[in-house]
Amino acid sequence: MTGWVVQCNSVSETDGLAVALAKVLVGGIVIGLVGNLGSGKTRFVQGLCSALDVDPAEVTSPTFVLIQEYAGRLPIYHLDTYRLHDADEFDALGISELFDSDGVSLVEWADRFPECLPMDVVQVSITAISEQARRFQIVGSGQRSTDLVEKWRAAFATADGE
Repeated sequence: MTGWVVQCNSVSETDGLAVALAKVLVGGIVIGLVGNLGSGKTRFVQGLCSALDVDPAEVTSPTFVLIQEYAGRLPIYHLDTYRLHDADEFDALGISELFDSDGVSLVEWADRFPECLPMDVVQVSITAISEQARRFQIVGSGQRSTDLVEKWRAAFATADGE
């Protein structure tokens, strides 16, 4: 497992982190988002979707519908496990088909049912530091996700240095 920690001190910096990910993102990736209520999971997804050519106004938390699908540069599946009671409910949604697709799966509250996620996943843990600032801990758990994390880190460093 490899990864890095980055602090974004504003919404625009968080969007910059999402834009850097969009530049290197490929289909078939699962990204688990972890953080307390209000930490910025859905806000990060909005920034990523915008960078993937989806109107961010269309992107809402899927807490009550469980899965939102967006058509962008890549198919995007935005899932939320907050209201699920157990792993069987998660599996019943047909999630494995999404994980095996050419789309990008973004799973909020990914730490609730880690056994339902693929072995190779990018985990993004978000901690609120202040009203605007967020600390992102980004880790890959397999070869493909680790490669993506390294490319993301390089893309963000390049954009940050411009």
